[in-house]
Amino acid sequence: MAFSSPRYAFNFFIIVLACLTIGNSQPILNSVEQESVYRVLESLNTDVLWRALFPDDLCYSAPHGVVCDYAPVTGTLNIVELSFGYVSDFSSNPTCSPNSTLLDPFIFSSFPYLRKLFFYKCFTQQPVSLPDLSRVGSGLEELVFINNPSLFGSLSDSIGNMTSLRRLIITGTNVSGKIPAGFGQLTNLEEATLSRNSLGGDIPDDFSNLKNLKVLDLSQNGFTGKLPGTIGGLENLLKLDLSTNRFSGVIPETMKGLRGLEFLDLSDNRFVGGGVPMFLSNMSKLKWVYLSGNELGGVIPDIWENLKGINGIGLSRVGLIGEIPVSMGVFLKNLSYLGLDNNKLTGGVPIEFEKLGSLNELHLNNNNLSGKVPFSVGFMGKVGRKLRLDGNSELCVGEGVVKSFYKVKKCNEIENPRSALVYGTSSSTRIGNHIYWVSLVFIFIFM
Repeated sequence: MAFSSPRYAFNFFIIVLACLTIGNSQPILNSVEQESVYRVLESLNTDVLWRALFPDDLCYSAPHGVVCDYAPVTGTLNIVELSFGYVSDFSSNPTCSPNSTLLDPFIFSSFPYLRKLFFYKCFTQQPVSLPDLSRVGSGLEELVFINNPSLFGSLSDSIGNMTSLRRLIITGTNVSGKIPAGFGQLTNLEEATLSRNSLGGDIPDDFSNLKNLKVLDLSQNGFTGKLPGTIGGLENLLKLDLSTNRFSGVIPETMKGLRGLEFLDLSDNRFVGGGVPMFLSNMSKLKWVYLSGNELGGVIPDIWENLKGINGIGLSRVGLIGEIPVSMGVFLKNLSYLGLDNNKLTGGVPIEFEKLGSLNELHLNNNNLSGKVPFSVGFMGKVGRKLRLDGNSELCVGEGVVKSFYKVKKCNEIENPRSALVYGTSSSTRIGNHIYWVSLVFIFIFM
């Protein structure tokens, strides 16, 4: 066969050369890392014949969660990401079996350039120890264990050697013990989510070194002691969740330094005294604040003009007294949730709450509120069963409201003429009440 031009001959030569190169190519991932990946996969799911499905170089053809990249210095291809556990069709990592385990706790030391290690719902039945990460290369940036209830062990002091770590997520496990003293050395850390574990002890003072931290979530553990004042030095923090622990003492005033905070949850701890912190007014970017389940006491402070962007407030079961400030209904136009239940609040319900167009959940139950609920039938219908009024013996609802729906008695307009005068809609009712009050004045003068 003759070629019509030199260009076609050159193209043919390139194609043949490429085919010969591919046919004679050798694995470019070193044999140690290749074998280590197989061993990890076989530990996590023995039902899959991993070596038969992926017999070639794992940097050329591998399961979704195995990722290679060139090392910056040597120029060789190495494993940089290992992600296991099905998450979604868009992130179809190798699935784990119910009997997943890790036979070799030191196996991850075989990946010197590992940047990400991720496990989702892998260790659910067989007890598995948290792998020893002391020998993993210092380039590890993400360490993630999500919903692995059979994962046990403790955080090692060697975690401070992971100086490149940006995301540390260990949630939904049985990892226990204290946060190691070297934790403050993770100065590149941006997220520390250690929720729903069995951790305990105090928060180390060196947390203040984590200047890049944006998310700190220690919720649903067994942490104790006072909250260190140094936590106020985390000036880049956006989310702080310490809920459902056993922290005690007064909420530290130094937290006013968290000016960029958007989410604050200190609920269900043992914080006492001091009332609702006044320094919240300094946190103008707050969207959600939950302090429920602490014995704070005091009145609701009038600080809401500085918190106009807030979406949710939880002040249930904190020992509040006094009246509900009208300013909450005036300034909190973005408010969708307000929990003031199970306190000792008195007085009436501010009619200004009805002007909060985003409000769809309002809990006022189990207080000492009194008088007529000032909301329209339309507003009460919109909020529905998320409007909780029960447990206020002196509170009542007017005509057109299904009282059994809110477990509140119906107002007696005759016994409460002032309420009828203010909120009644009938002109004859208003005239009758004017005559009633004029008669009382006449009797008082001429007695």
